[in-house]
Amino acid sequence: MKTILKYPLLRGMAVVISATALAYGCKDFLQNAAEPQGTLTGQTLANRTGVEGNLIAAYRALDCTNSTSSDWGCAASNWVFGSVASDDSYKGSDGLDQPPINDIEGYHWGTPQAGTYLNTKWAQVYEGVVRTNATLRLLHQVQLSNPTEFTATEVKEIEGEALFLRAHYHFEAWRMWGNIPYYREDDADFRKPNIDSTAVAVELLKDLNDAIAKLPATPRNGEKGRATSWTAKAYKGRVQLYDHQYANAVTTFQEVKASGVYALESSFDRVWTAYKDEENGKETIFAYQASSQDGEPGAANSNYGERLNFPYDPSHFKCCGFNPPTQNLVNYFRVDAAGLPLSLSSPGTWNASDANFVAGDMTPVDPRLDWTVGRQGVPFKDWGAYSTTWVRDLPNGGPYMPKKNIHEKNSGAEATVGWQPEQQSSENIHLFRYADLLLMLAEAQVETNDLAGALVNVNLVRARAGVKAQGPGTDRATTAVAINDPSITWATYSVSQYPAVPFITDQTYARNAVRAERRVELAVEGQRFFDLRRWGITAPVINGYLTGIGGGAENTRRGYLKAAEAITARHRFYPIPNTQIELSKVGGQLTLIQNPGW
Repeated sequence: MKTILKYPLLRGMAVVISATALAYGCKDFLQNAAEPQGTLTGQTLANRTGVEGNLIAAYRALDCTNSTSSDWGCAASNWVFGSVASDDSYKGSDGLDQPPINDIEGYHWGTPQAGTYLNTKWAQVYEGVVRTNATLRLLHQVQLSNPTEFTATEVKEIEGEALFLRAHYHFEAWRMWGNIPYYREDDADFRKPNIDSTAVAVELLKDLNDAIAKLPATPRNGEKGRATSWTAKAYKGRVQLYDHQYANAVTTFQEVKASGVYALESSFDRVWTAYKDEENGKETIFAYQASSQDGEPGAANSNYGERLNFPYDPSHFKCCGFNPPTQNLVNYFRVDAAGLPLSLSSPGTWNASDANFVAGDMTPVDPRLDWTVGRQGVPFKDWGAYSTTWVRDLPNGGPYMPKKNIHEKNSGAEATVGWQPEQQSSENIHLFRYADLLLMLAEAQVETNDLAGALVNVNLVRARAGVKAQGPGTDRATTAVAINDPSITWATYSVSQYPAVPFITDQTYARNAVRAERRVELAVEGQRFFDLRRWGITAPVINGYLTGIGGGAENTRRGYLKAAEAITARHRFYPIPNTQIELSKVGGQLTLIQNPGW
């Protein structure tokens, strides 16, 4: 969906202001001057270009925009709230940089500092909601004023895209805060009460069903980044799973799978990549469409929300050392002699090693480790061998760096303008991909006791994981090689299929296997914390991560985590930002109610 930049005037704006408000901002301009020329008003937007521009602006809100980029709470990937807040990654950098993330990582979510990041996330998702509703209102205005401007089919398809995006943004708010207000295009006052999380699921499914009915099966105008009926249907299954409607989720996901619209990429290196000919591939269900060389003077339309998550100087990227994988996560990629997760076969010892896992340590690991984690001496895509000298503050952030978000040297996708352009590229940010869907389907199948069906889907993902591993990376051809290629001298890779027994005879084993697969497949993609919450195991996993699980404790590996707060019932949802609660007052009375415990 590179078309997000066709209307640069709308970039970073909430193009949602009523005609009255737009006019009011200029009504006294130079006292008695005539109405300014070149301004956006309800009248100038009330045409095809205005409607399409509003819709593009709604897509643009998926990542940080000019109006939501006060910090990195607006990142499309949720790396702060989904990865750093879990057992997948540390904040990284040093202790003084972006201090609000320290409180999020330490589960001190009620502090004013944590509140700044939470407020940015709230602003980002509701900016998206406002833009989608503005699109719908403007479309209906144009229909009334100029009925021939759009065909009936075009009206349905634009409505469908806006409804899908509205559901996505509300879903993001829902899995953060649970009890949220749900806004539709006819809402006249933003000071709307929140509804409980069960009621939110009903509203989400209502919008998604409407979107499914209106959207075409293929992207409008042939632009792959746009939502289709299959995008909305896949998302419907996601909502059903999060709402624990397991049987319904199975039905929905099976329909998507049977359609053949999506498929796994042939090898893992093709999933997170900046090569233009591999973007929006068959595994992409929905992604933020990054663009780094489009004329924006600061490359702000690139992977801006991820720009902190690159190795520090003296690496090529020069900054900033955030979101490094934890020792716990690196240990989780270890496998047993059968090529299956060591966490399942040796639950008491899989996490025992505190040592920097460097090249030449031939302990068998899942090959996805070196597509996910930069570690000492191992090729870093095609940038040469990774070095811990690239770490900003080794005692604080540990020896590793995230790798999926790194563009390839030979991709030509790196930005050429702006602050530290080496960090920015046009690598798309996956928000929902087919491997995620298959593992959600497997999860729902386990919970409905279709263990044989779950086994098939988990093993599809594992089969793809075993196709290619990180290679020497001197050029595009050698960056990904067979997992037993003789050029690999730094690791022993092994990944096997789950056998029928005990998978299909032991529901607990199957459940744990699916959960383990989600962690290694989707590591550091901003999903982990929300998975733990959906499974109802946040407290035992995170408290164990901090104080001792699988033979290792993170609060001894990273001393600052000794001050982390234990997970309790109040951590079920993030606290609603106090700023938003205060803004919700009507006649001195709050309309937004804070989540329990905060």
